[in-house]
Amino acid sequence: MTSSPRKALIAAYKERPTIAGVFAVICNATGQAWVGQSRHIDTHQNGMWFALRQGSSPHRTLQAAWTTHGPDAFRFEILDRLPEDYSDLRRKDELTKRAALWRARLEAERV
Repeated sequence: MTSSPRKALIAAYKERPTIAGVFAVICNATGQAWVGQSRHIDTHQNGMWFALRQGSSPHRTLQAAWTTHGPDAFRFEILDRLPEDYSDLRRKDELTKRAALWRARLEAERV
């Protein structure tokens, strides 16, 4: 790949809109749920699954359940998406509020 198309691809990647939202990781075997928030929800699952496969997730209860039941017992669900027109400060506050609401609804732990 020459540098010109590569630079164009990199620029397009950097300019793509970010999708902020609230997500849940659910263990199908136990029904246990973990709820979190992300400024880049469309790519957040990849990072979480990578850490869990490596056994290096900072979320101990999630890592323990993953180790016990295996990756096929888990699913990643996007629960809520924020509109793109929110300012950074409003986005942060809204994510915090919505994540707390979903944790209460699902009786979930925080990730």
